Amino acid sequence: MHFYPYNISHPAQNVVRTAGILLLVFFASLAAPVYGQHKKYIPLLGEPTIHKANIDTMSEEDLGDVLHSAFHTKASPAKSDSIGARPVVSVVPALGYALQSRLAVLLAGNMAFRTGPESRVSLITGSTAYTQNEQFTIPIQSSIWSKDNTYNFVGEIRYYKYPQSTFGLGSGSYIGNEDPMNYDYARFAETVLRHIGGNFYAGAGYIIDYHYNISHQGTINGAVSDYAAYGPESSSTSSGLTLNGLFDSRDFAISPSRGLYASYQFRQNLKTLGSTSNWSSLILDVRKYITFPSGSKNVLALWSYDWLTLSGKPPYLDLPSTLWDASTNAGRGYIQGRFRGAQMVYAETEYRYQISRNGLLGGVFFLNAQSFSAAPGTRLQAIQPGYGPGLRIKLNKVSKTNIDVDYGFGRQGSHGFFVNVGEIF
Repeated sequence: MHFYPYNISHPAQNVVRTAGILLLVFFASLAAPVYGQHKKYIPLLGEPTIHKANIDTMSEEDLGDVLHSAFHTKASPAKSDSIGARPVVSVVPALGYALQSRLAVLLAGNMAFRTGPESRVSLITGSTAYTQNEQFTIPIQSSIWSKDNTYNFVGEIRYYKYPQSTFGLGSGSYIGNEDPMNYDYARFAETVLRHIGGNFYAGAGYIIDYHYNISHQGTINGAVSDYAAYGPESSSTSSGLTLNGLFDSRDFAISPSRGLYASYQFRQNLKTLGSTSNWSSLILDVRKYITFPSGSKNVLALWSYDWLTLSGKPPYLDLPSTLWDASTNAGRGYIQGRFRGAQMVYAETEYRYQISRNGLLGGVFFLNAQSFSAAPGTRLQAIQPGYGPGLRIKLNKVSKTNIDVDYGFGRQGSHGFFVNVGEIF
């Protein structure tokens, strides 16, 4: 689950304080694994890769153990690998508050199963949310593995009714140039990956992004907005084919302690497929995990995310943007959509350390940097840093899923809470 509580300084408001509230209640058996994955504004539970391993859970405690202890009930014995052909279903309600959304009511669930005795865990996840700012979202994602793990079918269906401001193009854009927008957003994506050898996978897919009922109010300070200069549209479509590649040597995909993850996605959008314009993009996502110090449970995590427009002119709302990456986590310290442009270069490091010996509580400190160009053909602008501390609460010790509560700081008065289920990257 991911909220974006955020604090910014407007001309008439020097400091705006925000708070994040997370309330989780389990309706499925606490013995069943729950898997966490982060997506836009919604709690999405789902982890596409569960490695079979001997997980030592006897000395660890999670939120389920705490609840059992509080109500004087006995927890079922933890199993390191309890998912079979029969689906395991989990449902999680949540209540949150954010400056971006104000009060938000959310409901999410997942269904985990195996297509074969030795297959990786397949997942179908979904959620729905409604906020006080009249934002309504329904995303459904799937990651289905074949019986022998030769193929992985990754899909996504999404609908957003989504008021959200834009602040102009480039990472040098000024916070006072806020332009409130409103639009509906529908997305369909499907990718097929085939095992090539070792930790390598490759494949192809199709994505369509459709924005409609687009409107904007103009900048608060009266200046001509970059959205208006770019070319306002009542609707836009990006429809294209993708080529995909993946290398994954992580020891545990939900909460890695070592290994490397690297992926690329080349996307070619074509008018012949219904696109508003012909344009192409490339996304490079690289993550490295190092146990530090050696032999400890602390992890140094490194992340590089480059989202590049290669040719053409994408619709404004399909341009690379802060916290609009695949996981909606690139840019803690800033509001979603704060920076936008044809090119995005992003890097982050996070140090994850254990606080309590039983693993229930952990902490992090993160530091990131992002740089955007403005319109296509322009150069990268200023580097905008973000940083902050965070707390980790063990939601499920078997799946190693944490509740993340971070407080991020950025420039121009940006700061606020960020709440997540599952590691940020």
